[in-house]
Amino acid sequence: MIEVHVRDNNVEQAIRALKKKMQREGVYREMKMRKHFEKPSERRVREEAEAVRRFRKFQRKRDIFE
Repeated sequence: MIEVHVRDNNVEQAIRALKKKMQREGVYREMKMRKHFEKPSERRVREEAEAVRRFRKFQRKRDIFE
């Protein structure tokens, strides 16, 4: 559960902090994904593509670091 504390009645700052935490947790992305049904085969293809993207990003960072 995401929690945000309001300091000095500054609600706008608390809302910004809440949005940032939701973004980091992937809440917006999950809401977008659940908007429409995704077939298991489509899900598998998407997850494999994400894994490839993550691996390539890792390789790029490793190459730069070395």
